[in-house]
Amino acid sequence: MRYLTFALAKGRLAKKTMEILEQVGYTCEEMKDPDSRKLIFVNEEQKIKVFLAKANDVPTYVEYGAADIGVVGKDTILEEGRKLYEVIDLGIGKCRMCVAGPASARELLQHGELIRVATKYPGIAKDYFYNKKHQTVEIIKLNGSIELAPIVGLSEVIVDIVETGSTLKENGLEVLEEICTLSARMVVNQVSMKMEQERINKLITDLREVLARQK
Repeated sequence: MRYLTFALAKGRLAKKTMEILEQVGYTCEEMKDPDSRKLIFVNEEQKIKVFLAKANDVPTYVEYGAADIGVVGKDTILEEGRKLYEVIDLGIGKCRMCVAGPASARELLQHGELIRVATKYPGIAKDYFYNKKHQTVEIIKLNGSIELAPIVGLSEVIVDIVETGSTLKENGLEVLEEICTLSARMVVNQVSMKMEQERINKLITDLREVLARQK
């Protein structure tokens, strides 16, 4: 029996995912050691391996088969555009991908004017403006605090993740349009889905039952 390998996005998401996996009988005790510097954790008995990766890299590990299964935010899945199966919405880390800016920018969006959009997610922004709104925009990729862009005049609007909206409000910005809702999803490698069909399908079924009970 080969190992079933999981790639989890580092941090809070990995912790929450492990809590859910424990409810279907998958445990990894060594992951609970706060001082551990290990990158790969193994449960010999259950034949599972778990490794922690940067969120953006999880879909890549899964597409290339370095991991059979990954858990990562929907925003990363959309932005990375990898070939994999999205099998279940774990319902954790819920938020929204939105177009935000000062109230005055609302009109520019409605009239389809040529504007600049600052974002960490150029793929999602491009798809939304070009394919859904059919609006020509200039997309500026940033890595830091996106809210700064409209304030200093780098862009008219931003495309970013919004949880509560309080950061926007503090900076005189507001949600102008909602692109999509986001949460953590489980993704599966296409070959693994065939090779380990029985084990993966059982995991998906068990997870669905656990999640249904929590609703």
